[in-house]
Amino acid sequence: MVLSMSTISLRTPIPGPRSQELMRRRVAAVPRGAYHITPVFVARAEGAVIEDVDGNRFLDFGGGIGCQNTGNRAERVVAAVRAQLDRFLHTCFHVTPYADYVTLAERLNALTPGNFPKKTLLVNSGAEAVENAVKIARAYTHRPAVICFEDAFHGRTLLTLSLTSKTHPYKAGFEPFVSDVYRIPYAYCYRCAYSMQYPSCEVFCAHHLEDTFKRTVAAESVAAVVVEPVLGEGGFIAPPPEFFPVIQEICRKNGIVFIADEVQTGLGRTGKLFACERYGIVPDILVTAKSLGGGLPLASVTGRAEMMDAPGVGGLGGTFGGNPLSCAAALAVLDTFERDNLVERAEKLGERFVASAKNWQKRWPMIGDVRGLGAMRAIELVRSPETREPAKEEAEAIARACYEHGLVILTAGTYGNCIRLLVPFVITDDQFEEGLGVLEAAFGAVLEGKAQTARRPASASRI
Repeated sequence: MVLSMSTISLRTPIPGPRSQELMRRRVAAVPRGAYHITPVFVARAEGAVIEDVDGNRFLDFGGGIGCQNTGNRAERVVAAVRAQLDRFLHTCFHVTPYADYVTLAERLNALTPGNFPKKTLLVNSGAEAVENAVKIARAYTHRPAVICFEDAFHGRTLLTLSLTSKTHPYKAGFEPFVSDVYRIPYAYCYRCAYSMQYPSCEVFCAHHLEDTFKRTVAAESVAAVVVEPVLGEGGFIAPPPEFFPVIQEICRKNGIVFIADEVQTGLGRTGKLFACERYGIVPDILVTAKSLGGGLPLASVTGRAEMMDAPGVGGLGGTFGGNPLSCAAALAVLDTFERDNLVERAEKLGERFVASAKNWQKRWPMIGDVRGLGAMRAIELVRSPETREPAKEEAEAIARACYEHGLVILTAGTYGNCIRLLVPFVITDDQFEEGLGVLEAAFGAVLEGKAQTARRPASASRI
C-alpha cells in the first residue's frame, strides 16, 4: 500500500460517520480505561501520514506515542517482517532459540554507551523492561530499595506504576504500591521544587540525592536509581548538562546501579541514538522500547555483563519476549538508522520546531516554556507567565483543534498542559511545514479566541 498524497485531506467533519459508528461499538465492547486521544479510527498509514476509515488524511506528529521514529510501514521493516513470516512465527526463545534474538542483542551491546562487556535481554514492552532492570539490580546488589523521580513515567504494571509519579489517571485507585520505592525531585527548572534558579543553584537537586541517603533511605539499602534522561509523559523536561554526571557519580560512589529509562528517548529521538550520549553519561543498565520494534512490540534491557548475569538460570524471561517478528523488525530499524542518517534528521526537525515555537512564544505569552532535545520537544502552556498556572484546558483545546484540521499531536506533563512533538523522522519538509502551520493556527484559534483556517504560513522556511 502506497499513499499517493502527502498532504492533509479532510473529506468529512472529524470524526466521520464510520469512525462514529466504530466509536459506538468501542464504547460497548472496550473498557473506558483504555483511553484514546483522537476520535478517529485508522484504516492505513504510511511514513508520517494516517488515513482514517472515512478517507480523511492526517499528518502524524504523535508517532503512536513515539513508536514510529522510522515512520509507519518503513520499507526495510516491512520487508524484514514479510521474510520472517515465511520462516516461522513463534517457537519461544526459551524453548528453541533463534539467531535474530542473538544478533539483535549483539548489536545493542555494541551501540549502547559504555566500552565494557554487555548483555541484552529482550522483552515485550517498556514497562516489562524497567521491571526486569530493577530485578537485575536487586539480584546484583542484594539490596531492596529503588530511587526514582518526581514527574517520571515508567509504566503501568504494579512496580512501574510505583515508580511513576503522576497520580491521575495513572495511580489513583490502584493502591497499595510496591514498598521500598523512594521519590526525589527532578531537574524541572521551569518549576524548581526548591524555588532556585539555574545555574546559580549549582544543580542542587542532583546533589540532594546524597541528602536523601541521610534523611530517607540509607545508601547501602539502595539497589538502583531509575531515571529518564528526558522526562517523557512528565512533559519532555531536559535537565541541565551537569545534572546526570552528578547523579552518576553519586551512584558509582555508593555501589548503586544507575538505570537509564530510554523507552521514549532512545532510537534517535533526542538527536543522538541514545539520550545518555547527550549528557556524556554511561548507565549501568539502559532500557529502550517503543521505536525499537518499528511498530511491533519489543523492548530491551542492556547492561554490564556481570550485572545482567546476576539472576540465576530461569530468573529472567517470558513467553513472547524477543519474538521473531519483532527481532527482524528491530534489526531493520537499526539498519535504517545507519543508512538513512535519521539521527541527524531528528536534530534538524527539532531545530525547525524550536525556531517556530520561539516565534510563537513572542506572540502568545501563554507559551511559558519551549524545551527538549533533538526532535523530542514540548511547549508548556500557562495562564500567566508570572504565576505559571498550568493551562491544561487550553492544551487540550489545541490538540483537538489540530486533529479537527488534520494533524495528530499529543499533550503531556504532570499538569496536562504541554504540547509535545513525536514526529516520525521520515516526514518530508513540506509535510512538516504543513503540520507546523496547522499547529500555529490552532494556537491562534485557542489562545486568541479567533477562528483561523489551518494553513501553511507563507513565511515558513524549509529544513
